[in-house]
Amino acid sequence: MSVRPPARTGDPVSAVDTPALVIDLDAFERNLDAMAAYAKAAGVRLRPHAKTHKSVDVALAQAARGAVGQCCQKVSEAEVLVDGGIGDVLVSNEVVGESKVRRLAELAARATVSVCADDVEEVRAYVAAAKGAGATISVLVEIDAGAGRCGVAAGEPAAVLARQIMDEDGLSFGGLQAYHGGAQHLRTPAERASAIASAAERVRKTLDAFDKAGISCPLVTGAGTGTFNEEACSGLWGELQAGSYCFMDADYARNQPAEGSNLPRFEHALLIATTVMSVAVPQQCVIDAGHKTAAIDSGLPVVWRGDGLTYAAANDEHGVVTLKAGATRQPSLGSRVWLVPGHIDPTVNLHYWYVGVRGGLDDGVVEAVWPVSARGCVF
Repeated sequence: MSVRPPARTGDPVSAVDTPALVIDLDAFERNLDAMAAYAKAAGVRLRPHAKTHKSVDVALAQAARGAVGQCCQKVSEAEVLVDGGIGDVLVSNEVVGESKVRRLAELAARATVSVCADDVEEVRAYVAAAKGAGATISVLVEIDAGAGRCGVAAGEPAAVLARQIMDEDGLSFGGLQAYHGGAQHLRTPAERASAIASAAERVRKTLDAFDKAGISCPLVTGAGTGTFNEEACSGLWGELQAGSYCFMDADYARNQPAEGSNLPRFEHALLIATTVMSVAVPQQCVIDAGHKTAAIDSGLPVVWRGDGLTYAAANDEHGVVTLKAGATRQPSLGSRVWLVPGHIDPTVNLHYWYVGVRGGLDDGVVEAVWPVSARGCVF
């Protein structure tokens, strides 16, 4: 099925059909440049996470700025990235299921593909698939860095699993996956620093166990948009997996920066263009963007440059925007309201297209229309 894009290159931004995901290309490129410069100065590798953008075009833009590859969460995402020209992909997740593991091994026969493990049964499945495909799969041991989700216990259990990987034909030991997802949205700098300090202790404990077992660890990888500086400054992590920095959402914007920090401040570069479809009720308007346009697991979208406007409620295809007393802006029927998604990743997965606008969202022009290449790739 071919889905019509909401705009064509050369259109004025006012002609973009709604609701639509719109990338402010100027802000987007500033975000990419800022993170690339940070990673280079810190002496760490950057492997952005494609679960945020699900886009070959975005991944290629990051590669052009020095990214060593991409992370993703699912084999189907990895397949799309490799088919699109990304030659080095880490599935930063455990892969379970005969079909999925077979596809992973087949992908590893034509690109550099890594995956995580936290159980010996996963390792055995990877071995069988690698032999069947005539491939070598790089396997990282994932430890529980503090989120209590996936990951073997730090220390000796991780070393035992690493040794099992090293002893198998068809596998290579890729290092340590240590990502603390729960730390990314802790609001204060002190909370984030404390969480990553705890994660660092688990990494050190594991590296000590590796040393005692005679295991050389080639890489510790992890980190996210909320804590990348903490991992980079630890001296332990050699690779950053931040994803959301390229677009930034409303929830990440709630994180408080450290006082006097000179870290990059990433801009909202991905917005949702919407149209006012009703002004029948006083002190509110209704826009054409509801649950099927924006994920709300991290809160409702935020009206960009709101001027007294609040996205107050959502239905399937309707969004209710209320006007505060004294609001300086009174949206009229057919006028444009811009939203910042609460959570980028699941919002992106609802859409087929990105519309890239150059020159700002008031008077800019559509420069690019990109497919959301890995939309629906959850298997």
